[in-house]
Amino acid sequence: MKAFFVFAGQGAQAVGMGRDLYDQYPEARAVFDEADQVLGYSIREICFDGPSEKLTETIHCQVAIYTMSVACLEAFRARFGAEVKPIACAGLSLGEYAALYAAGTFSFADGLKLLARRAELMDQACRATDGAMASVLSKERSVIKEVTGGCEVDIANFNSPAQVVISGSRAQVVRAINLLKEKGLTKIIPLNVAGAFHSRLMKSAGNGLKTVLHSAALKLPEIPVYHNLTAKPAATLTELKSNLAGQVAGSVRWEESMRAMKAAGGDTMIEFGPGTVLTGLLRRTLPDVNYCNINSAETLEAFTL
Repeated sequence: MKAFFVFAGQGAQAVGMGRDLYDQYPEARAVFDEADQVLGYSIREICFDGPSEKLTETIHCQVAIYTMSVACLEAFRARFGAEVKPIACAGLSLGEYAALYAAGTFSFADGLKLLARRAELMDQACRATDGAMASVLSKERSVIKEVTGGCEVDIANFNSPAQVVISGSRAQVVRAINLLKEKGLTKIIPLNVAGAFHSRLMKSAGNGLKTVLHSAALKLPEIPVYHNLTAKPAATLTELKSNLAGQVAGSVRWEESMRAMKAAGGDTMIEFGPGTVLTGLLRRTLPDVNYCNINSAETLEAFTL
């Protein structure tokens, strides 16, 4: 098995996530307990008990999913660490921080502090703008690019050959949706989000994060991490930090990242964290690649080499 590890992004959260891992695996329990200590409040309680509205808030959601994802990874490592070493890692948006943790760029606590600040900056940008996002299910990339360009709307995510996410000011996203429908692209789903993530409306958050990252003590990953912004590993720490800052307002090149990790030799994708979004995208992009999810004690115990 030549596995590549991937980590969930915002939207995958669910109340109750991680409770069984916390109860059954000391390694997962240690992650949640450390998170509570670092944050100064109990993210564990929000993960386990909600309410869902609080878990969905950007300032809680990002650190919750990171904590849950690392808890899944550490429980997995406790069982299979010596037998399953990834050839590459990647994460969707905030999941990139869990990928960098997995690859040795920073400690869990340092990654959590960075991500908490990222979430605060993005929340501030959301409150300062009226943004919206929508999922467009179509292979007509040229049509989507033409319409979004004319509406000053950005393509936030290139998720699979037949799915992109558009992002921008609410009025312009509505305009883009109407124009796309006029051109025959009818499978469009408005997303219930707090703002226009991965669009020009997040530029202030990206600039703020750049300042934070400048003084952050990071190391180059020990395992290649494929960045959302470039769909390839960074060659230097300066490039890595630039990728993390640019990612906030830049497009997530997820389809390219999956293809690149397969081209690097990966034959199995293991998704860590809540939900199954990333394996769903894999099935629609690279159906010949094996996959599994590690998102509960049950899935962990069902994993076989």
